[in-house]
Amino acid sequence: MGNKQSSSSSSSTTNKKWDGNAMSQNDFMERDTVLVLNNDDIVIGSESKKASHVFSTDQSRGVLHRAFSVCLFDSSTGEMLLQKRASTKITFPNVWTNTCCSHPLHGMEVNEVDGPEDVKDGSVKGVKAAAVRKLEHELGIPVGELPIENFKFLTRLHYWAADTVTHGEKSPWGEHEIDYVLFITVPSKDSITLKPHPDEVDDVCWVTQSKLLEMFANDDLLFSPWFRLIANRWMIGGGENGKGGWWDDLDRTMNTDDFCDYENIHRFDPPTEHLGGGGDAGPWLDTKEAPSANGTVEDTVGDASKKQGAYGKIKTHKESKLSQLMHIDEVCSAISLLYINPLKSNLESDNIKKSFDTDDLAFCDDILCKVSRSFAAVIRQLPSELLVDVLIFYLVLRALDTIEDDMTFFDSNDEKVKVL
Repeated sequence: MGNKQSSSSSSSTTNKKWDGNAMSQNDFMERDTVLVLNNDDIVIGSESKKASHVFSTDQSRGVLHRAFSVCLFDSSTGEMLLQKRASTKITFPNVWTNTCCSHPLHGMEVNEVDGPEDVKDGSVKGVKAAAVRKLEHELGIPVGELPIENFKFLTRLHYWAADTVTHGEKSPWGEHEIDYVLFITVPSKDSITLKPHPDEVDDVCWVTQSKLLEMFANDDLLFSPWFRLIANRWMIGGGENGKGGWWDDLDRTMNTDDFCDYENIHRFDPPTEHLGGGGDAGPWLDTKEAPSANGTVEDTVGDASKKQGAYGKIKTHKESKLSQLMHIDEVCSAISLLYINPLKSNLESDNIKKSFDTDDLAFCDDILCKVSRSFAAVIRQLPSELLVDVLIFYLVLRALDTIEDDMTFFDSNDEKVKVL
């Protein structure tokens, strides 16, 4: 897995105008900086598009990042616009899929990073801005023909899929995304401009539900795994949900919140043909090791009560009491320091007592012991002229570090930055 930058730090693409026509497929992979997520869909860093899509023994399902899937409909006929991804695409080439699917990025001229509050109210302007950008790039639909306020955000799905159908069972590529599903309608297909980019799209077609189902049944046609999930789970009535689908009543879908689910993240393993890849990844999201309601992975974390940065996201090393007592040198040192020749704190020196409030010193010393007993032992031995300054400086650094590492308390990175 590549090096991840803090979500509050700038990336190589900070505040630049993105020009898809000036980049090759390799350029996109190297330069585009996707939004790295935890399982709760919180942005925790950044990664190149290339590194995030690599499936290997080091990262069997790539790096979880944010994506979007747009479904564009002609409201006069009920038809949906499909695209066939170009054969020159590096990931999932030659597959039919929904109108447009891509990623919001860090550092765009129009901010594409949404926080929890944006998801909660359904606005997700960052994802919608990314959709407008890519619809223009991939399909040549000019900005303005599809106003951002006309997009309807419906729900999110967390899925992964190795690109084994097009790259073989040991495919080095795949997707691992929390995907935002966006619907948008136009009065007529004639009301929009379509000029597909040849490096992005090999073909387009408008389809009815019945036509799409015919295409799904045609073994000669390849479809993206994420679109099959969306279509079968939610879009088509009588499908996996056993209810009326979003596509069955576009007016209701677009003009009410009846189908909107901003709270849940729906999680899916891929169909069997998309298991494996370079890391031999098997079922996960439908197993006991799947992310739980709070986003943790129950069987792989260390202390689940701890926050990120406090050994709460990795396995912890434990030794029995007997094993610890077998380290004779450490036991002898502990006995010596505790009972034979105990360390004396220079906080008791006359110079410090005369210069600082006794209660304040006692409070800081108590917090220091709670934060780190080992650092407390060292700091207390410092010369009295340095001791208090170093003590306060260390406590401030630990406080800032605790705030920076916390991934659950703050609703957004902007709020965290203000506190810092």
